[in-house]
Amino acid sequence: MEEDSGPGFDEVYRHHFQPLVVQLYAFVGDMGEAQDLVQEAFSRAWPRWHRIARYDDPVAWVRRVAWNAGASRWRRVRTARLFQQRQRLDVVDGPGPERVALTAALGTLPADQRRAVVLHYLAELTVNEIAEDCGVAPGTVKSWLHRARAALATRLADHDPQEPGERRPTGRTAD
Repeated sequence: MEEDSGPGFDEVYRHHFQPLVVQLYAFVGDMGEAQDLVQEAFSRAWPRWHRIARYDDPVAWVRRVAWNAGASRWRRVRTARLFQQRQRLDVVDGPGPERVALTAALGTLPADQRRAVVLHYLAELTVNEIAEDCGVAPGTVKSWLHRARAALATRLADHDPQEPGERRPTGRTAD
């Protein structure tokens, strides 16, 4: 009856595990991973061995499963690396002193004025487009922009772009 059922699992494992590991090692370049792949293939063969043993070459089935598992792992690793590379952020210098001063000055403006300045100067919207976006008259937007520019000019007058971090004297004397 042994002849009808093909070679025994233990015999195939004993005779073919190491040669398959050597083959997979040449493919994946890592001995531990090669051993894991061959072990995984034999683990998948075990519950089906009564059917696989009847194949003309049961070792070919185990080899194919191991190679397929190796190729799948390689694709997963490659995909993960590509994803990781796309996620890396480029290192950029922090904002300069002018940007810090402008951001701080913008933060002191009322919300409507700040929104008008940002939409006009950064988003490059016209006064009419801002008015439509905000649901107000164009004259209101012009007023917001005028007041915002005046407030920013006052707040930024203390900022000297030639000497970052230092402020011009305000005319006050220290007590």
